[in-house]
Amino acid sequence: MSQPHADNALAKRTLLLAAAAMGFAQTVLFAILAPLGREVGLVEVQIGAIISCSSLTIFLVSPLWGRASDIWGRRKVLLIGLFGYSAGTVLFAGVFQAALLGYLIPLTALGLLIVTRVANATVMAAVAPSANAYMADITTVKDRIKGMGAIGAATNIGSILGPAIGGLLASISLLTPLYFSVLLTLAAAILAVYALPVLPRPAQVRKPQKLKYTDPRIFPLVVAGVLLFMGFAIVQQTIAFRFQDILSLDGTQTAKIVGISLMLSAAAALIVQLLVIPRLSVRPFVLLRISMPMMMVAFAIMAISETQGMYMLAMCILGLGMGLAGPGFMAGASVAVSSDEQGAVAGVAGACPPLGFTVGPLLGTYLYSIDGALPYWFAFVCYFILFFVTLKFKDKK
Repeated sequence: MSQPHADNALAKRTLLLAAAAMGFAQTVLFAILAPLGREVGLVEVQIGAIISCSSLTIFLVSPLWGRASDIWGRRKVLLIGLFGYSAGTVLFAGVFQAALLGYLIPLTALGLLIVTRVANATVMAAVAPSANAYMADITTVKDRIKGMGAIGAATNIGSILGPAIGGLLASISLLTPLYFSVLLTLAAAILAVYALPVLPRPAQVRKPQKLKYTDPRIFPLVVAGVLLFMGFAIVQQTIAFRFQDILSLDGTQTAKIVGISLMLSAAAALIVQLLVIPRLSVRPFVLLRISMPMMMVAFAIMAISETQGMYMLAMCILGLGMGLAGPGFMAGASVAVSSDEQGAVAGVAGACPPLGFTVGPLLGTYLYSIDGALPYWFAFVCYFILFFVTLKFKDKK
C-alpha cells in the first residue's frame, strides 16, 4: 500500500509517539504493582493473578482487533485502544486508591482490580495489532524489520522514561505514576486524531482475513513468541519481590530500584534496536537464535546473585537479548504472510506476548513462593528449549 512520502513520515512519527506513550504506561505499572499490591494486603500469587487475567484477555481479543483493523481501518482501532487504555487506567488506579484508604478489604480489592484490569485490557489490546499492521502497510517487505524495530525502539524509549519519571513520582505516592501515564496516553490519542492519516483500504478485501495459530506459515513463530514472553513475564513480575526481599526495601524504595532496573533493561534494548538491527541483514529467526544465549546468561545471574549490582547487570543483558528477539519475532510473522493478511497476522502475533504474560506471572509468583531463585532457573530452561525450537524451524524465504 503506497502513500505520499510526507504522509508516511507523519504516520510513522505518530505511531512511534503512541508506542512510546504505551511503553511508558506499561513499564510504570510493572515498577509499582508489586509494592502496591503488598501495601493493600495482597500476596504474590494474587498480584500475579491481576496481570495474568488481563494478559489472558489481551490474548483472546488481540486477533479480533487485528481483523477489525482490516475492516474499520488501522487508525480507528488504534484510537479505540489509546482512549480505552486511558479510561481503564483511571478506574484501575481508583480501586487501588480506595483500598489504600481502607474502604476495601483485600479480597474485595482483588476482585475489583481484576475486573477493572480485564475491562481495560479488552480495549488496550487494540493498540498493538493496529499499530503494527499500520506500520506494515506503509513499509516494504525489505524494510519491515526496520519498521517493526522502530516501533520496538519507540516503546523502549517510553520504557526508559517510565521508570525514571515514575520513580520520581512514586515519592509523591505509589499511584501518581499511574495517573501521569493516563495523561500521556490521552495526549497520544489526541495527537493521533489530528495527525494520523487514514489509510485507504484495498477494494478487493471484502471481509477480514482469518489466521489460525496453527497455520504452518506462522506456527513456529507462535511457539517462539509464547515461550519468549512467558520467560520475560516471569522476570518482570518477580524482580520487584526479589529486590524487596533480598535488599530489605520498603514499597517506595522497591518502586524506585525496580524502575531503575527496568530503565537500564529498556535502554539496552533501545541501543540494540537503534544501532545494531538497522545494520544487520539477517532473517528474523537468526535474531531469535542470537538472543537466546544472552538471555539465558541473564536468568542464571538472577538466580545465583544477591547484590543490587549483579541484578542490574542481568537486567541489562536481558534487555540486549529482548532488543534482538522482539523485532525478529514481529517481522518474522509479518513477512510470512501476504499483504492482505497483515491485520490478521498482527493480531495473532500480538496475542503471543499476552499469552506468555498470562502464564508467566502466575507461574513465576508461585515458583517464587517456593524459592526465590526458582523462577529464573525455570525461565532458563524455557529459553534453552526455545533456542532449539529456533534451530529446528527455518525462515520463509
